[in-house]
Amino acid sequence: MRLLLLIVCTFLLFNCEDKQSKSKTPSTKTKTEVKTIEKDTTPKREFPYLTEENAMDFFLEYEKDNKENKVRITTTKGDIDLLLYDKTKFHRANFIFLTKQGAFDNTQFHRVVKNFIIQGGNTDNIKVAAKRGRIGKYLLPTDTKRGYTHKRGVISMPSGEIENPHKLASPYEFFITQQNAFHLDGDYTIFGEVIRGMDVVDKINAVDVDEAEWPLRNIYIKKVEIIE
Repeated sequence: MRLLLLIVCTFLLFNCEDKQSKSKTPSTKTKTEVKTIEKDTTPKREFPYLTEENAMDFFLEYEKDNKENKVRITTTKGDIDLLLYDKTKFHRANFIFLTKQGAFDNTQFHRVVKNFIIQGGNTDNIKVAAKRGRIGKYLLPTDTKRGYTHKRGVISMPSGEIENPHKLASPYEFFITQQNAFHLDGDYTIFGEVIRGMDVVDKINAVDVDEAEWPLRNIYIKKVEIIE
């Protein structure tokens, strides 16, 4: 009888200890915390928004590392190759910068004056206008004392759309002289010349225009690009 009681007590004791040990065993299942990191999709600007206050300082620095001086204007009438002058560094840098930004692509030669000039850069393309809006709004001062004259085939900067006594130049437009126009000297900045494609300039200058000197059939500038 005592032996039976001893066996029963021993069984109960070990069974109780086993339950206690299991209840004290920590769970091996742990909750993993996953932190979601949202990616910043805000486009990073490679250049500042250009204004009257910072444009000249920007181009002063920009021209040091961007020495390209040859560009090609591809139009619906053919190609025009230009050599941009190093002496007019702000205007050269401006044209190279805007070329690299695609700011002249899908614009037009919107003004044609017979035996005088063809003027380009204007557009009614909403996408181009939006792109230019992101680049900035600024004018360039004249740089007319470099010894250049408005002979046939030079590229020069027209005054800005806003009336200004100093004839500050609109950075997004330009004109090419189809004939000598020396009376423009001193007022508008010459910053390059045509080195190939004067026959295309002549073709554009010969198109029919309306009373506002706008070509009756649009002459598109498909793109402007850097060339060697």
